Amino acid sequence: MTQPTDIRREDHRPLLPDEHLRTALRLATSGLPVLPLRKGKVPFGNCRTCAHNACGGRPNMKTPGPCHCPGVCHAWAAATTNPAVIASPTWGAAWRQAVCVGYHPGGGGLTVVDLDNADAIVWARTALPATRTVPTTRGEHWIYRGTMASRNAVRPGVDIKSTMSYARWLGPGAGIMTVLPDSVRALAVKEETSPIRPALHAVAVPARSGNGECRHRTPAYLERGICMAEQRITQARSAVHTTVYRTFLAVLSAHGRCGCLTDTHITRLFTAAQAKGESPRHCTDAWTNARTRLGL
Repeated sequence: MTQPTDIRREDHRPLLPDEHLRTALRLATSGLPVLPLRKGKVPFGNCRTCAHNACGGRPNMKTPGPCHCPGVCHAWAAATTNPAVIASPTWGAAWRQAVCVGYHPGGGGLTVVDLDNADAIVWARTALPATRTVPTTRGEHWIYRGTMASRNAVRPGVDIKSTMSYARWLGPGAGIMTVLPDSVRALAVKEETSPIRPALHAVAVPARSGNGECRHRTPAYLERGICMAEQRITQARSAVHTTVYRTFLAVLSAHGRCGCLTDTHITRLFTAAQAKGESPRHCTDAWTNARTRLGL
């Protein structure tokens, strides 16, 4: 991605609405998907058509889906490099209310390590390779070239913003951008591979067979079903949140009442979901909602 080195701001004073738009268009030209952020430095909410997922896509503003709303709905998934959309009358009202410009790091092939305080910066200087840095109001953004799953609170004062996330544009920063290192990836892997206690708690399903064996098919049927569920989640290219929920629902529909599901099976499903960017909380919610729908 060509770096937008012509956009510089030495302080954090609010830009005027037309400046937000000009900044957004320049960033989009460089290949960085942008979106307006409102008061609180958060995305604009869904329009009436898309409220409560009525549009059928991008549930909970976490994953892109079939919705083609021309507005700024669905948080990071609204970020675009299309100048016609960015400068459209539909987006115009949002730019007039915007307090800053946001961008989707993962969509631009980037990962932002958000260091929220001085202690986090001290840690990063000793633990992570040097890269381009951007001052923030309380800390720094360290920007690497490459993408990964976003994670919050990977350690005190440290968040990772890449895929399925947004960051605030504060200028091009200083320093040479380096390739995303394994030391940053490991921060998320550590969380992904940790015991998934909420999932294990949610696994308690009524056992009807009494011996933990699948009562209606051979054990190979269960194993094949779990493998297919993992594959379905892993191969999802969009609507990941919906795919995870529907996959959990399918597994529980087939095996939720016969007592053959074990903690190991559910951990495998949760691990596949988290590898696609789902948080442990979202996995637990999806599992619980699926059980509730089936009356388990």
